[in-house]
Amino acid sequence: MLKQPLTRLFMSWLLVLAGGVPALAEDTPAEWPQWRGPSRDGMVASDTWPDRIGGDALQQLWRVELGPSYSGPIVGQGKVYTTETLDKKFEVVRAFDLTTGKQVWEAKWEGSMSVPFFAATNGSWIRSTPALDDGRLFVAGMRDVLVCLNAEDGKEIWRVDFVEQLKTPLPAFGFVSSPLVSGESLYVQAGASLVKLQKRTGQIVWQSLKDEGGMWGSAFSSPYLAEVAGRNQLLVQTREKLAGVDPEDGRVLWSQDIEAFRGMNILTPTVHESAVFTSSYGGRSQLIRLTESGGDWQTEKAWDNRLQGYMSTPLVIDGHAYLHMRNQRAACIRLSDGEITWISQPYGAYWSLVGQGQRILALDERGELLLIQANPQEFQVLDSRKIADSPTWAHLAVVGDRIVIRELNALAVYRWSKQP
Repeated sequence: MLKQPLTRLFMSWLLVLAGGVPALAEDTPAEWPQWRGPSRDGMVASDTWPDRIGGDALQQLWRVELGPSYSGPIVGQGKVYTTETLDKKFEVVRAFDLTTGKQVWEAKWEGSMSVPFFAATNGSWIRSTPALDDGRLFVAGMRDVLVCLNAEDGKEIWRVDFVEQLKTPLPAFGFVSSPLVSGESLYVQAGASLVKLQKRTGQIVWQSLKDEGGMWGSAFSSPYLAEVAGRNQLLVQTREKLAGVDPEDGRVLWSQDIEAFRGMNILTPTVHESAVFTSSYGGRSQLIRLTESGGDWQTEKAWDNRLQGYMSTPLVIDGHAYLHMRNQRAACIRLSDGEITWISQPYGAYWSLVGQGQRILALDERGELLLIQANPQEFQVLDSRKIADSPTWAHLAVVGDRIVIRELNALAVYRWSKQP
């Protein structure tokens, strides 16, 4: 069973008697409080999604123009929180009213940077998705800075500059890892390591999995807290390996080398029973099975196959991984034995994925939104819609009957309308 890293209430859809339209419960705030949603696994626990997203099935509630960002939007306390890079110099955090789109507050600091090589093709914008917990918003700035803001008014509570405090190199590709909050602790891959901090003060508790930082260190992935093989552990992917870390003391329980082109291990580790799935650019898809005896951990590669992931973390539904790959195609993998049950035609360079029951919403970087049936037998698109004319690299968010889209230069909220 996966642990719930953040304390939250996630609402179920209610049907309005007058028309059967899904609605947010007024006394139960819906939340999308972190990277990949309430459970950090891309799945939501609402009632069944409608069958359509095209035409008038999705109504735009509001849209605001903003500076560019790759960060996924965060939703909680009746607000949508988003980041942006302004004038290639400042990083800005803004909070908007979820219902009206009215801006509630903004916070700003100087701290942008330029990234090298292919990563600069689409711009050097802020990347990490913030985390919301206990009235605090934790935001990672590109220059390896973590800022804690009051979620109600945007006032700064504390700040940690990892480069200055730990004397580590500036990450060449910026601060990419999305913060994870559990209880009174916060975990993030920064400062050329995995770091645990005190949530309320920002004090560093420990570092683990240290690397050289800079160009060839500095993680692209984000940590995931789960119970695997009977042990609560942080699943962490560095540029070279996959590891399980004790969340209390930072001790590395086990590790497995993961081959990837230029260290492009990007996916967030994904759990299936007592095993961890990953897939890398320039490597292979694989399932690592874990066993523990007397405190000693063993890893075994249960299987691997030829499929190469890229930036899209897959969804696991009923024992199958739905993965968008380096070659721009999607695939379904049976996790029990690694069998590839289908591969789709190409669909963009990136998908952000959210699942509910047997349904998947997939948003690609071209602004195409797909509604997919999670069918292990065939690739089955139920409906599709062009939802944005500008690029949509940020992870989408789903709260109740509302879909939050962070375009490269805008933020928009949609709502599923009445279905026939």
